[in-house]
Amino acid sequence: MFSCRELGLALASLACALGVAAGPTASADKYPGVGRAATPSEIAAWDIDVRPDFKGLPPGSGSVAQGQDVWEAKCASCHGVFGESNQVFSPLVGGTTAQDVKTGRVARLTDAAYPGRTTLMKVATLSTLWDYINRAMPWNQPKSLAPDEVYAVTAYLLNLANVVPDNFILSDRTMAEAQARLPNRLGMSTAHALWPGQELGGKAKPDVASPRCMRDCVSAIAVASALPDFARNQHGNLAEQNRPVGPQRGADTSQPEAKPGAAPSSPSPSPSPPVAKVAMTEAKSALALASKNACTACHGLAQKIVGPSFADIGKKYPGQIDYLAAKIKSGGVGIWGPIPMPAQALSEADAKTLASWLAAGAGR
Repeated sequence: MFSCRELGLALASLACALGVAAGPTASADKYPGVGRAATPSEIAAWDIDVRPDFKGLPPGSGSVAQGQDVWEAKCASCHGVFGESNQVFSPLVGGTTAQDVKTGRVARLTDAAYPGRTTLMKVATLSTLWDYINRAMPWNQPKSLAPDEVYAVTAYLLNLANVVPDNFILSDRTMAEAQARLPNRLGMSTAHALWPGQELGGKAKPDVASPRCMRDCVSAIAVASALPDFARNQHGNLAEQNRPVGPQRGADTSQPEAKPGAAPSSPSPSPSPPVAKVAMTEAKSALALASKNACTACHGLAQKIVGPSFADIGKKYPGQIDYLAAKIKSGGVGIWGPIPMPAQALSEADAKTLASWLAAGAGR
């Protein structure tokens, strides 16, 4: 049985395979001179999904002890030392019992009094867990884990939930053994009608009802919601952020939305920032470095995400370039909260560029 995500991956793989089978002729005839057929190596780089029957798993293995080392180095900063998480992410482990491992159904999922739902309470296929870690983790460097590290981290998670013993080694050959012990392996069902389903007292009705509209059709669509003027320009003028090709153009958010029937006004010119061209170039270079090194995954320009905003850092440490460069390189925890920032592997020059930009206020 496939989950929606796995079915989507299967369909995408099929579409890709059909496109390759058709060859370059079809696209060349329709769009001469545009594009080419994907090469086998390019397809292999994308074809990394793992099916519930474990087809697609790469060879490899990892022990619980190895997984603990990888976890503490690359996972604990977001998910907690024991998978209990923190104020940003939901817990991964907890809520399962030895009886659940025997029955294959997590009893607390139907207990309304239980306070939360963890990942290992809900997941029914171990391939889903392995595949997601492989494709999307760590958050700031997705796809950076080697297959052996993914096996090891998955084994460590299962061990935290008392699914596998301390000496267990997870591999492409032992995945089925671990799947047979997954607490909610029998929890996936299609015998329900949307949520909450018959299992939890829901009514039996089709998931979708799609009668054709043949009478009393709406003749005009009225917009029932609008973006208030004070929020229009929160992320900069959208008209200046679109590529200069194609039919789509961003709205000019530097001014209030035009009312129906009002004459369209020409976009107001953006005010010239009171900074020199050199400073603008440095800011662009620093922003590019922040994006390249995944700093923007945890820090917003003016808003807190996981860590503080770049602007707040600039306000706290104005002019302290050497201090900021050292903190970027070494990482740390405790100044801005309990979530640690890992050490960043970038050159001294790049660290100085980022630190100079932050110390100057982190402007655009």
